[in-house]
Amino acid sequence: MPATHSLQNPRYRGIFPVVPTTFHEDGTLDLESQKRCLDFMIDAGVDGVCILANFSEQFSLSDAEREVLTRTSLEHVAGRVPVIVTTTHYGTRVCAERSRAAQDMGAAMVMIMPPYHGATFRVPEAQIYEFYARVSDAITIPIMVQDAPASGTVLSAPFLARMAQEIENLAYFKIEVPGAASKLRELIRLGGNAIEGPWDGEEAITLLADLDAGATGAMTGGAFPDGIRPIIEAHRQGDMDQAFALYQRWLPLINHENRQGGILTAKALMKEGGVIACEAGRHPFPAMHPEVRRGLIDIARRLDPLVLRWGR
Repeated sequence: MPATHSLQNPRYRGIFPVVPTTFHEDGTLDLESQKRCLDFMIDAGVDGVCILANFSEQFSLSDAEREVLTRTSLEHVAGRVPVIVTTTHYGTRVCAERSRAAQDMGAAMVMIMPPYHGATFRVPEAQIYEFYARVSDAITIPIMVQDAPASGTVLSAPFLARMAQEIENLAYFKIEVPGAASKLRELIRLGGNAIEGPWDGEEAITLLADLDAGATGAMTGGAFPDGIRPIIEAHRQGDMDQAFALYQRWLPLINHENRQGGILTAKALMKEGGVIACEAGRHPFPAMHPEVRRGLIDIARRLDPLVLRWGR
C-alpha cells in the first residue's frame, strides 16, 4: 500500500523560500539571472523553493511571462529540489487551469490565496470552499492555502480544518496572519492528520513561535536560507537552546527584510553578492531607499551569508 501522508509523515517539510523574479533594467525578464538565483538557493541548502509568490512580484507579470518563468524554473531545477508554483487567481477556472499547467510542467505543489480582488471584492466561505474543491479536482498534487492579510479574507481555523478533511488535495497551510502560532495550534488540533503541512511564512519573523506551535515548514525570503535552515533543524532535533541562539543571531536580518526592505530585500542581497545582474523591481514598484539598503548590507556582512560570496 502507498504511504499515507500526514502531519507525522509529510511529503514536504523544511525551508522552501520564495524565489524573486529577476528583471533587466528595462523591466524585461532576465532569465539568466533567474537561473543563477535558483542555483544559488539550491547551493544555500533549501529543501525546496516557491516561485511566482507575492515576494516574486507575481502581480506584475503577464500570463505569458508566468508560463515562461514556470517552465524555465522547473526545467532548470530539473528535480534537484521540489518546486511550489503559486497559481493564485480570482477566477476558479483560471486558477484550476494554471494549477493543472503547473502540475504538467513538474510542480510539486501549488500555493493559492483565497479568491479576492482589490480592497473590497471578497466571496463568502461557501464559494471559497467550492473554489478550492474545484481546483483540487483538476490536479493530483497538494494545494497549499496561503492565509495572508493581502487577500483581506478571514479564514478561520475551523474552516481551514474542514477543507483539509474534506477536499482531497488540500493539505498544506502557510499561516502569516497576526497570532500565527495560536492559529497553527488550533488548526492542528482541529484538523489532525489532515493538516499535512502547517507552515510558517512572513519572512520567518514569527518562525520560532510557529515552530513551537507545530509548524513543519517555513516559506521565507530567498536570500539567506543557509542562516534559517539550521534554526529549523535544531528545533526539529529538540535542541531548543541552539534554535533560540541561532534565531537570535539572524533575527536582525529577518526583521530588516520583514519590516524595512520588503520585497526587494532578496534581490538587493543577491545583486550585492554577484548572484543576479539587476535588483530592481518592475515599475511602478518603488526602489528601496538607499539608506535602508545600506543598513541591510551592513547587517548581512556581520552575518556573512552565502549570498554575499556565492557570485564572487
